[in-house]
Amino acid sequence: MSNHGYDYDFAGRVAIVTGAGRGIGRAHARLLAERGAKVVVNDLGGSMEGKGADAGPADSVVAEIRAAGGEAVPDTHDVSTPEGGEAIVASALENFGRIDIVVNNAGIIRYSGLPEVDLDNLEAHLAVHLLGSFNTTRAAWPHFEEQGYGRVVLTTSTGLLGLENNLSYATAKAGLIGLARSAKLAGEKHGIKVNLIAPAAQTRMAGGEAPKDARPEPGQPNMPSEAVAPMVAFLAHENCPVSGEIYVAGADRFSRLFLASTEGYVHAAGSPTIEDVAAHWDEINDETGYTVPTDLMAWSGTFLAHQFGQSPAA
Repeated sequence: MSNHGYDYDFAGRVAIVTGAGRGIGRAHARLLAERGAKVVVNDLGGSMEGKGADAGPADSVVAEIRAAGGEAVPDTHDVSTPEGGEAIVASALENFGRIDIVVNNAGIIRYSGLPEVDLDNLEAHLAVHLLGSFNTTRAAWPHFEEQGYGRVVLTTSTGLLGLENNLSYATAKAGLIGLARSAKLAGEKHGIKVNLIAPAAQTRMAGGEAPKDARPEPGQPNMPSEAVAPMVAFLAHENCPVSGEIYVAGADRFSRLFLASTEGYVHAAGSPTIEDVAAHWDEINDETGYTVPTDLMAWSGTFLAHQFGQSPAA
């Protein structure tokens, strides 16, 4: 795999991609390797519900990368345990001598909603999506700090916006935003950037991955996994200009998803009442002049500006 002539290459970089045995993770691993990265292809090889294990998917992707001239090793450790996260990072260090990039892509889905969803369902999602991302990121972090450089891409989902039967999945994916926003601040002085990707692709979790040679069907959206990977690679690159942000990628569209706060209503005198809230409901919800806070302190400064005689925009 030659990276000659590319503006964005990964020569000398080592990347971990979790859940890389199929679908979106496979596309990430292949693109990073094509651009010169040495890749640890991690995949437990379980079902989309998180059951079972199979070394085949990770081995298959490694074989594809090597056949194209790239460098990769397979890894089948479980991201949901701290020991698994440590072992995945150790694989990068033992095989390639360093770690620069962690793309947390591993996930499961077991559709269920209230009232039938149970604690086991929720905990299974948190274990893979949220704790899995935490485990690998935390294991890599000391190495990032020591070398003054690191890139983390966490896989959230527009599924956090909610479906009737995806409560556990949405909960876990939303938790990753808090993880990223806090980690971003910890990484600023160490050259570490942490961002989130919300993929839009037809995968096993989205109802069935299309065959490799499938062609777009008239009247149906074309959402190949490969269309997500360019944004992930950009966020994983040394020239990535942002940290703590969320991007949506897929179907040949790329966009930013963000949290915002309205200017709201400021009660002028006395203690506010429920009636005051009701009377000013439209003003509270008016999206005109909303702000996009970069972190908690930035939001606090805007929200409390009126108490210091400042306008919210100050």
